[in-house]
Amino acid sequence: LTDMNATIRRIDQLTNILAPMAVGQIMTYGSPMIGCGFISGWNLMSMCVEYLLLWKVYQKTPTLALKSAKVEESELKQLNVKKESDMKPAEGVQLIVERDVSGFEPQQEKEVGCTARIAEPFLTFRDGWVAYYNQPVFLAGMGLAFLYMTVLGFDCITTGYAYTQGLSGSVLSLLMGASAVTGIMGTVAFTWLRRKCGLVRTGLISGVAQFACLILCVISVFMPGSPLDLTVSPFADISARLFESEPLPTIASPEDKPEMVFATGMPNLLNGSTTPAYSDPEMSPEPVPLLSVSLLFAGVIAARVGLWSFDLTVTQLLQENVVESERGIINGVQNSMNYLLDLLHFIMVILAPNPEAFGLLVLISVSFVAMGHIMYFRFAQKSLGKQLFVCCTPDPKTVADSSPPGNTSTV
Repeated sequence: LTDMNATIRRIDQLTNILAPMAVGQIMTYGSPMIGCGFISGWNLMSMCVEYLLLWKVYQKTPTLALKSAKVEESELKQLNVKKESDMKPAEGVQLIVERDVSGFEPQQEKEVGCTARIAEPFLTFRDGWVAYYNQPVFLAGMGLAFLYMTVLGFDCITTGYAYTQGLSGSVLSLLMGASAVTGIMGTVAFTWLRRKCGLVRTGLISGVAQFACLILCVISVFMPGSPLDLTVSPFADISARLFESEPLPTIASPEDKPEMVFATGMPNLLNGSTTPAYSDPEMSPEPVPLLSVSLLFAGVIAARVGLWSFDLTVTQLLQENVVESERGIINGVQNSMNYLLDLLHFIMVILAPNPEAFGLLVLISVSFVAMGHIMYFRFAQKSLGKQLFVCCTPDPKTVADSSPPGNTSTV
């Protein structure tokens, strides 16, 4: 399972290397229209291939079409089963708490009224969250969800900020490729750490590595070239931006200053100052120091090693430690938490879209990453206890073969 998860993630990261590099070069040396056409055609072709592969999997696995109503009832009933509160999950795959579902008595079918039909989705939502909360890997899943509340990724927000700092699409595509390379390194590190230290400790080590790399992003906020300006309120004229559709200035100025012209796409910033370096139009403006943006992307790229290793760790924990009949429900709740935190980071950017406020967004993002890893540390501490920092676990396969059935020290 470890090798399979890591291999799939490597394929994903490999596509993240080739796609940004190709699109970036096309849009830089071609035109945005050609780039849009390339992306549209590639997505259409990928969709056809994806549906073809799903159809083949469905055809080769006939049991996917055979799910009886009794199994569905059993899944829904198990959501309300209370776990044993005193049982402490041991280190290993046996974190799953065995549940006795044989005692359920068939209930007589009742006619469903209109009110019950309206309330059914809300009850299902509640039962799903209750089941998710009762899982032994709840804190680990929440820790992963908190990592989505960040602007320190290669999405539209970070790339937009990079454009304001003078980086071209070609350079950004190369940076995205570099981040995918470090992501592949993270999958390799995951498989190695999994064999040497165990699954739970792998997540802890990966979290420490990611947070240590993000310290570079925090330092970049205060370096020369950073547009951070605490005197400019990120919430100024927010109603005008949201409802009156006024154009957002490229760089905010506290006083009425002439509009700046960016001939090379590089704003004239020095140590966060928005004052033009030269008033003579014939003189070229002084370039912005690239130290801040270089540290920012260095931290983001380096943190990918720990990020993807941590992601694979939590993914495998969910796969191994959730009862099979509840995996669909638990994974659905986990994805909803991930998307909820992802939505919050977009709302945060809507409220503070100015380049001067990006430094604050970086600090908030690092804080959420820290909280997520603190949650995972608490999960690891509850799972391993005093053996958490004993990183000398032998190969889990060897332990599984030589240990009695009751021994669960395989993670």
